[in-house]
Amino acid sequence: MRRSGALMHITSLPSPGGVGTLGKEAREFVDWLSEAGMSIWQVLPIGPTGYGDSPYQSPCTHAGNDMMIDLRTLHEEGLSSKTADELLPASSKWTDTLRNNKLHALRMSFRESWSKVQSEVDAFVASHPDIADYALYMAVKNYFDGRTWTIWPDMSIRFREEKAMSHYTRILQEDINFYKYIQYIFFRQWNALHDYARSKGVKILGDMPIYVAEDSSDTWANPDMFLLDADRRPVKVAGVPPDYFSEDGQLWGNPLYNWRVQKKSGYTWWINRLKTASELYDIVRVDHFIGFANYYAVKAGAKNARAGRWEKAPGFSFFRTVQRQLPELKIVAEDLGVVSRRVKRLLRYCGFPGMKVLQFGFDSDESNPHFISNIRENCVLYTGTHDNDTAEGWWAQAPEKTKAFAKQFLPERSSISESLIEAALGSVADTVIVPVQDILGLGSEARMNAPGTVGGTNWRWRMQPGELTPQKAMDMRSMNEFFDRNI
Repeated sequence: MRRSGALMHITSLPSPGGVGTLGKEAREFVDWLSEAGMSIWQVLPIGPTGYGDSPYQSPCTHAGNDMMIDLRTLHEEGLSSKTADELLPASSKWTDTLRNNKLHALRMSFRESWSKVQSEVDAFVASHPDIADYALYMAVKNYFDGRTWTIWPDMSIRFREEKAMSHYTRILQEDINFYKYIQYIFFRQWNALHDYARSKGVKILGDMPIYVAEDSSDTWANPDMFLLDADRRPVKVAGVPPDYFSEDGQLWGNPLYNWRVQKKSGYTWWINRLKTASELYDIVRVDHFIGFANYYAVKAGAKNARAGRWEKAPGFSFFRTVQRQLPELKIVAEDLGVVSRRVKRLLRYCGFPGMKVLQFGFDSDESNPHFISNIRENCVLYTGTHDNDTAEGWWAQAPEKTKAFAKQFLPERSSISESLIEAALGSVADTVIVPVQDILGLGSEARMNAPGTVGGTNWRWRMQPGELTPQKAMDMRSMNEFFDRNI
């Protein structure tokens, strides 16, 4: 089935309060997609953000980002006596002050409404047990001034000794209940948005990072599943070797999996994680899929990723288990990077669609796997991803040789964004995803992330109200209809 969609993270929606939410603007975006003839909304990871505000460094892979909770909806549902306008200053910029204001507003809602919804929250946590670990983790983390669990001064809670777990659960009960409450609210709002998208014929394509953060309840609650030393600190960490994005490689710093223990357990930790993803999304993009075939390991403490080495991951064994236990799970494999024969064999075995990126297709010659003529049906084709510059930004910095080569094969339109979009939609790829920034024709100022860098403007781009006009929806629908991709 030929189809198309747009890449737009929730936080980039033009909601009031400095960060996009799951409220009215999210439903309006679903409406726009439907009007544009697009049937997929791709989002970045929706968990709480960690270091550098990165959605790929979350304190819990089973939790939702509390900053995405819509305060207007809380007020409308009688869970907050204050309106969003009363609680948050009008601003289009994301700052730590706005984060603190949002948390303050959520705590006010919690204190006002806990007695009304406690039984519902308890039922929610009972069906999502990882949320209980997350709530205790965050409460203890706050108690120890925000320090990651590997340096908590009380060794007994660091090692999850039974008496310590009981002690901190007792003395931090209110804070624990708060984190349970906001997860209940997040899932409630997310499910409502997801139901609305389904009603409009729009599927949500979610993003699941292959690795989890060291500073997370995932590693704290499941230390045996990772390569940690006796003090439960990483022995080796994840990254990628020097590549298109960075000459020093990318040192992600995530703890690596103890695949021997994972396999012995029947991959139960991973199956549980994938079940959560299947609840949240219609389709799951598995980030860094190549890590299931072979992964790049760097000694903990290294300054960059140059000295790492490739090691084997379980590959076929893992996905046989996944397909047996989760046969309905729909996966897109992010197979960018060093695609070895082992990766190619695994991808063929699984049958998952891989990814192609048009921006990459013109930097060499016609043998390039991302070149437009080499695209195959079973893939998801992007003009660019969240890690790329926008189409306009890429073109502004592209070498003249690249531009000359691209002009031979791209349709001639008024902008490079339009040319890449038309070329992608006209390709044989079953699925085409276009970042909203390219639909809007924006430059480098709208780039979502620059790999290998931390902070700055990464993850903070927000669309302005009214930018996605009805005319742009009509233009996209016209192209989708012409190329037989409309819903």
